[in-house]
Amino acid sequence: MLLVAGFAFGLTARSGFSPRWLFVAAGLVVLNDALLTNVYGALPDLFGGSDWNWQGKLLALAATLAIASHPAIGWQRSGLTLKQNSGSLRAAVPVVLLYCLFFLALALSFPNEPVSGETMAFQLTMPGFEEEPFYRGILLLALNEALRGRIRLLGIDWGWGAVLSCVLFGLAHAFSYSAGDGFQFDAMTMALTAVPSFLGVWLRERTGSLLLPVAVHNFGNAIMSMV
Repeated sequence: MLLVAGFAFGLTARSGFSPRWLFVAAGLVVLNDALLTNVYGALPDLFGGSDWNWQGKLLALAATLAIASHPAIGWQRSGLTLKQNSGSLRAAVPVVLLYCLFFLALALSFPNEPVSGETMAFQLTMPGFEEEPFYRGILLLALNEALRGRIRLLGIDWGWGAVLSCVLFGLAHAFSYSAGDGFQFDAMTMALTAVPSFLGVWLRERTGSLLLPVAVHNFGNAIMSMV
């Protein structure tokens, strides 16, 4: 789906289209998916008995950090820096509040059952630490290189790469497969993940860092478990 959409967008503006970077982005998605699933179950689970996918998340995060270390990618270009763009924090505060209020409202609307300590520890760490460096880091960078056309909106330059990264983020949560039920798609999950991820892209591009996206992402996951 990524390749089909990427080529469709790219061929409408060929001067700013890099098929090589689009294939890099597709390769990153395949690798991330394989590691998150412990190579589709081929690797032994060293966290046996755990309720959460610590091993898959840690493997995927390690791969993301290793890829970001490559000179063609770079930690700074991927947003893996604590340094914030000059003057960006004042503009980012309302967006951070909007993001947090959105998930607080969801949590209040759909109260959760009491959760275990492991669940809380996982939600406070792994979702943001693994997903943000991938989706708003190396994948967004690769897609931005593949599709270089931009429009200026709300203080940042948007491209099709931002749209595709958010759609892929939503699909990763909403689109699933199991041996018993086959393929399934949850439209509500898609909306509740893909739409807020545009706020994550804005924070990443405006501040030049993944610090705030990681923080608000983990807040959103944790507050859904706390309330």
